[in-house]
Amino acid sequence: MISLKTFIGLSLMNSKINQASRVPVVDPDGKPLMPTTPARVRKWIVQGKAIPKRNKLGVFFVQLTNKPSGYSTQPIIAGVDRGKCFTGIAFQTKLVTIALFHACLPGFYKSKNLGKKNQTLDRQSVTGKMDKRAELRRTRRGQRINRKRPFKLRNHREKRFNNRRHKKLPPSVLSNRQMELRILNEMALILPISEIRDEACGGNTKKNGLGISPVTVGQEWFRAEASKIAHVVEVSSLETGKYRDRLRLVKDRDDKSRQTPETHANDAIALAASYFIQYRPFHTANTHGHEWVGECTVTSAPFIVLNRPKLFRRKLHQENYSKGGILKRQGGTITPFIFRSGDYVETTFKGDKVRGWIGGFTNTGKTQNVSIYDHNWSRVGQFNPKNIRLLQRSSRLCVTR
Repeated sequence: MISLKTFIGLSLMNSKINQASRVPVVDPDGKPLMPTTPARVRKWIVQGKAIPKRNKLGVFFVQLTNKPSGYSTQPIIAGVDRGKCFTGIAFQTKLVTIALFHACLPGFYKSKNLGKKNQTLDRQSVTGKMDKRAELRRTRRGQRINRKRPFKLRNHREKRFNNRRHKKLPPSVLSNRQMELRILNEMALILPISEIRDEACGGNTKKNGLGISPVTVGQEWFRAEASKIAHVVEVSSLETGKYRDRLRLVKDRDDKSRQTPETHANDAIALAASYFIQYRPFHTANTHGHEWVGECTVTSAPFIVLNRPKLFRRKLHQENYSKGGILKRQGGTITPFIFRSGDYVETTFKGDKVRGWIGGFTNTGKTQNVSIYDHNWSRVGQFNPKNIRLLQRSSRLCVTR
C-alpha cells in the first residue's frame, strides 16, 4: 500500500498544479462542508488540523480533526450531460469549477467491428452479455428436449415464477443510469450539492406523450433517484449551446469518444452554470430585447475519466472444449493469488513503473501470472504475481486523471 507521506506528497503536488480549483472538506463526523483553496489545505495538513483522503472516484479531499467554526454553504450545482455511450458530469459554483467527470457507460460499448457490414455487439457491453446469456440459455433448454417423443410428453420447463415485473427499463439503460447515479452519490458525501441540472434527452412530445422510449424511461428513473440527493431541474437540450457559447467553452462534435473535457464535460459545466446566469428579456421606454443576467466563472479543475472493469460474471464453463475434453471455468473475480479481478496494482516493466487493474490470470504447472489492464481495459501485459504490489482493492471502477 502507498505510505501516508507519499500520498500527501502526490496530493499536494496535484493541488499546486490546480491552484484555481477547490478541495472538498468534511467535518469529523463526515458531513460535507464548503470546499476551500489548496493553499489553506496544505497549511491544515502540516498543522495537523486535517487528514488527507481520496474517495472511490479518485477525488482528493480532507477531513477536519476538530469541529468547524460554521456550517454555512454556498450553492454547488451538478450538471449532467447525458449521451448514449458517454456522460459528462460537472460540479460548479459561482466562482470556481470543482471537478469534471467523463463516464464511459457500460451499456453500449462501441463494437470492434464498427464500420463493417456484419457489425456485431461488443461482448463486454451489457447488451452483448445479455444476448450471449440468452443464447446459452436457449441452447441448454434445447438439449433437454427429447424430440422423438410426442410434443406433449417432451421435457419442456414450466415457468417457476412470474418474471414479468413491468419495469420497462432494459438492463443496458439501467446500468448506464446507475453509473451516473453512483458519481452523484459519491460526490454528495464530500460536497453539499444544492441542485442537480439534468439535460433533457428528448422523446417526450405532445403527440406521443411521456415514456415513448427506454431512454426517456431511464431518464425519469434517474431523476427520481437523484432527487433523493438534491433538487433536480430539467434543462432543455436546445439551451445548452447558448450557455456554452456564453462561457466561451469549446465543443468537440467530431468524436464523442475522446476523453477530453470538450466532448461532454464542457456541456455539463454549461448546464450547471445555467443556475447562475440567465438570458432574460428586458423592456425599457425606447427598446426591448434580451440580456444576460448573473455571473459564473469557469476555472481549471481535475478531469477524471471513469470506466467500469469489463469483467464477466461467473459462468459454468467456456462454450468450447479444450484438449482432453475439458470445459475450463470462465468468469468471476477470484484468483488463486492474493489479488481479485479489478484490484488496482503496481509493478515494474523494464525499469518503469506500471499501474493498472487485475483482469485475469494463468495458473498452470509451468506458468503463473496475472494480466494487468489500463483504464480503457486494454491489456498492458502479463506479470508474475510475486512482483506485483497491491495499491487498492476493487471498487468496480477504473479511475484516471
